[in-house]
Parts: sequence; structure tokens; C-alpha cells
Amino acid sequence: MKKTLFLFIIPAFFFLCCSPEKKENQIWIDEMDTSLRVELLDAWYPGTLDSLHGGFLADFTYDWKPQGSQNKMVVTQTRHLWTSSEAAMFYGSNEYQAIADHAYAFLKDVQWDEECGGFYTTLSREGSPGQTDFGGSKMAYGNAFAIYALVAYYNLTGNEEALELAKRTFMWLEKYSHDPVYGGYFNSLQRNGSPLSEGNKEQLKGLPEDLPGYERISQKDQNTSIHLLEAFTELYKVWPEPLMRKRLEEMYTLISEKIVTEKGYLTLFLTRDWQPITFRDSSEAVIRRNIYSDHISFGHDIETGFLLLEAAHALGQMDEQALALSKKMVDHTIHTGWDQKNGGIYDQGYYFKGADTVTIMHDPKVWWSEAEALNALLLMSELFPEEEIYRIYFRKQWNYIKAYLIDHEQGGWFEEGLDNSPWRVTSPKATDWKVNYHNFRALRNCIRMLKGDFELLD
Repeated sequence: MKKTLFLFIIPAFFFLCCSPEKKENQIWIDEMDTSLRVELLDAWYPGTLDSLHGGFLADFTYDWKPQGSQNKMVVTQTRHLWTSSEAAMFYGSNEYQAIADHAYAFLKDVQWDEECGGFYTTLSREGSPGQTDFGGSKMAYGNAFAIYALVAYYNLTGNEEALELAKRTFMWLEKYSHDPVYGGYFNSLQRNGSPLSEGNKEQLKGLPEDLPGYERISQKDQNTSIHLLEAFTELYKVWPEPLMRKRLEEMYTLISEKIVTEKGYLTLFLTRDWQPITFRDSSEAVIRRNIYSDHISFGHDIETGFLLLEAAHALGQMDEQALALSKKMVDHTIHTGWDQKNGGIYDQGYYFKGADTVTIMHDPKVWWSEAEALNALLLMSELFPEEEIYRIYFRKQWNYIKAYLIDHEQGGWFEEGLDNSPWRVTSPKATDWKVNYHNFRALRNCIRMLKGDFELLD
């Protein structure tokens, strides 16, 4: 009886003696851990596994009923491999490792193109590349996520075959996707690695005609670039070869100096030689017609603030300059894209010519953006504890996610916050592009930070 009483006294004593901040941290840890296990991972696994054809089913209704063609997109499949591998390590779980084994087998045996190399962008459910919208095409973005996921699986299992496949993928990108003149990577490739479409030859004037891939002209883009940075960061940690470091440094420099603007947001699309593609000097009507390719993407900006710090840390260059750049990106997001009423960050904004303030162009609060904001805000709070504003915003962001994004009844997260998009209550819970990597990483990272166990804070 005395022993039982003692067990009840310890938690009470802890809450009486610890600071208000530590009490709040423990509450957040408990909430996030429960949400991560019960409302996220349990919602996705094992129900999304395709036991018939391998890999994972992609399309599910709001109440987790499978629907649609269930194509196997490389982004979907690799994100499942990454999440299940990281979950297995985080929880020490054989159950999640079995899911990771299942994911790896499909990626290695079916999604990889044995004849031409690289990972197919999309396969049919049965594994055929010719019956989908993408056909047999490849993209650097999807191959970047393959590297990211394969390294996670290697970290979990020590499987050297997985690491070798990650290296092969990197070298395939080096051969076909890397731009030897201006640096960076072309995203859209045919099955054999050649350009998906030839560009305007006028843009090639002045370049040597014997340049490998002379006919290839393509826009560079921030989204491909930041996820290559993300993948290269992880591969460099386990394979610190000179070329690997060179490409990681290259992507870090290009993003920092060419893609991040002076104000602290990303240019979405750029020419081959890294000149911004913008419609800012056009009429408002033209800008609005082309808003998809020229806007401020608050979610990508705040995510990149985190990814740049990860890369700087891996390179041993997490100095004041690196911290200042990431801080600028997070600050710009919360100062120009934050909803002061309900919390959360908006989807898109724009600086019209002559304006010093941002006009919100699209006000939904997309699930992945809110997850990345949660992660970045807590990281800033830990890195700059003297600036209380980050903890305040983090608190508001977690409250926003609990109130408007997590489906506490069906599990999973809504596609957009229900405050601005109430109809999303019945939108699909899973699609090719809507998986669980962003929100798993955010919650996992936040739990680690709140426990004082996070690599970037060492």
C-alpha cells in the first residue's frame, strides 16, 4: 500500500516543484505523443499497406476507405518508407520495422528502373510504368525522396544494400539531372534521363555547343532544390565522400544566395542560370493568372528555414550567419503570413510592385505547412530562448492544429484547417501527395526538442 501511494506522490511532487515552462513542456509531450501514435500512425498503419501488389495504397476517403486507381507514386512510397523507418527507431518498434521492410522491398524491386536507372515517378497499382499520367518519366524531386527514405531505412537496419541504392540514386542524378554549368538540378526527365521536353533554343545562346545535355533547358525550382538539400544532408551523414559534400555545399549555397530573397522568402521558379521568374512588373490580372508559379509560399519558406539549419549542422557550419538566415525566413513567415485571429499560416502571399506589405492571395491553411510551422517555431524558441515570441507562436500553432487540423474522430489530419476550409471535413485523408511525413516529423521533432534531446540543439 505504501509503495502504491509513493507512485502517485512522485508525479504530483514533480508538478509542484518544476517550473511553469517545464510543466507546459510535459503537457505538450504527452499530447503530442498520444496524437502521434493514436491519431496519426494508427490511422495510417497497417491500413494503407497493399498486401496484394506491394507498397502502399495511396487514395483514401475522409473515413479511411480505399478509393480510386491506387497508383504507386514514388513520393508516396518513399515517404512511407521514411516514416515507418523513423517511427521504428523512435519507438523501438518491431511493428513499424516490418512496415519499413515492406516499403523497402517494393521500392527496391518494383519502383527502381533496372534497365535505365532511377526511380519511376508513377506506376500502376500492379507495378506497370506505362499506364499512368507520368508514363515512364522520372523526376529529381522523387529521386531525392528515395535517397532520404533509403538512408532512414539504412539507419534503422544497417542494410548495406539500401545504402548502396541511395548512392546509386545520387550518382544517377549526378549523371542526368545535375547542371554542370550553373549548378543545381533539372527536375523533369524522361525515362532514360534525357530532358522531358526541349526548351527555347534562344536561351542557349552563349553556351558551349559541346556541353553535355546542350539541348536541355528547364526552369530550376525551389521545391526540388530544398528536398535535394534535405536528402543530401542525410546521405552525407552516412557517406561523407568529397563529391557528396561538394553537392550538399552547392545546394546550400544556391538556396541561400540565389533562391532565398533579400526579404527572406523563396523564389518559386528560376531560369537555368538562377534568374528569378516573376510577373511582378505585369498587371494585377496577369499576376493573378500566373500566381501558381510566382507567389510567396509560406509553408516552403518556414520549412526551408529548418532544412538549411539541418544542412549547416551536417556540414559543421551552423554559425551565426546560418542561424540568422533561417531566423529571417521564419520571421518573415510569421510577420506576413500568420493569421492573427485563429493562428496558423496562410498558403500564399504576394508583394505587389511598390508595396512593402504582403497581400494574402490564398488563405487556406494547408496541413503540411502547419506541421512545418510547428517544428520551425519550436526550434526557433529553443535556439533563441530570449525571444519569447517564438514560444508564444508555437503554443498558438499547436492549439490551432488541435482545434482545426487533427481529425480526433476518424484519425489523421484534414487537408486544410477547418476554420477557413470547413468543407475539408469530408476531403480525402490520403492521396498521392498527402502522406504522413510532414506531420510525423513535426511531432517527433517537437517531442525530442521538448525533452531536450535534439541533434540541432547539441
